[in-house]
Parts: sequence; C-alpha cells; structure tokens
Amino acid sequence: MKILEDDSAVMSKARELCSTIAEDADYQQLLAKVESFLNNDEARLAYQSVHESGQALNQKQQAGLELADSEIAQFESARESLMANPIASEFLGAQKDLESLQATVGRLVGMTLELGRVPTSEDIAQAQGGGCCGGEGGDGCCSG
Repeated sequence: MKILEDDSAVMSKARELCSTIAEDADYQQLLAKVESFLNNDEARLAYQSVHESGQALNQKQQAGLELADSEIAQFESARESLMANPIASEFLGAQKDLESLQATVGRLVGMTLELGRVPTSEDIAQAQGGGCCGGEGGDGCCSG
C-alpha cells in the first residue's frame, strides 16, 4: 500500500507530528520527570512494592478471598508514602499525561480514518460523550 511507504505524504506528516511532539517543551518536561524517576532507586523500589502489593490484593479479591483490614491499611500506608515522594508523585502524573497524549492523538487519527476528514470540535465532543448521544431519538440526539 503506497500510503504506508516511507516516502509517502502520510508517513512524512506522521514523522513531522512525531518530531513536533518530541520537541515540545511540555513533552520534554514529562520525559524529564520519567528520567528522574528511573534514576532514583528509592522511588522506583517504592513504586514497585506498591504496584506488586496492589496486584496481590487484587488477585486475592478476584479469587473471592476477603481482604483483611490490616492488609488494606498496610497497602494504603505504603501508597501514601509513595505519593509523598515528589519524584514518584511527579512520575505518576507524567505517566498519566503521556498516556492521555497518546490516547488523544490516537483517537484523532482514528476518527480521521473513520470519518474520512479531520474531526471537528463537535465530532470530538460527541465521541467523548458530550452533545448528542448517537441516535436514541432518531435524529442523532437523545430523546428526553
């Protein structure tokens, strides 16, 4: 498919978008927070411990086992301690922002492919649950 060839206009624009993102000051700040976290053993180990503890509690709960109050309290205490660490806290915020950026850009590209045009603000609002609800009333708007 020619559209996916390395020298196609679409691939050129995709690389241009990637370059714009990579050079953006806000994006660079997010990366710096991630790097700071990755270079801080204390923050990484605290994050890993809380993550593993959360997974273990979740698995236990999904297996139908009751969680002891002491287990929950211990997890909450470790989580609060993790969030009190500014490097870990900034990492978690940066991680959330990076995931949001990826989802938003992906959603815009996906909508463009579905609609056959650049999505409008109204298209985006509808896709996010704003405005009309997609056909309940026969005219694309909720009956109510």
